[in-house]
Amino acid sequence: MQLIDFELRGEYIALDALLKALGVAPSGGAAKLMVAEGRVQVDGRDELRKTCKIRALQVVSVAGVRVTVLAAPSGDALANSAAAGQTSV
Repeated sequence: MQLIDFELRGEYIALDALLKALGVAPSGGAAKLMVAEGRVQVDGRDELRKTCKIRALQVVSVAGVRVTVLAAPSGDALANSAAAGQTSV
């Protein structure tokens, strides 16, 4: 299993956007299909919400890949979130 650490650039990232950003899914549509088919787990549970908010310390597993989501470095989370297509609340 491939282990990846993903550093947030905001408070959260949508599940489908995370899968696309990591290259696990070739497109946003493919990412949504993977989630809809029940092939994605968040913190060990099947996740069917395509745009589920993934936050720091959550673990996403799909297709032989395990992603640990890390908190954004302090100070530049808001500045970088717009450029990365991530949303902060």
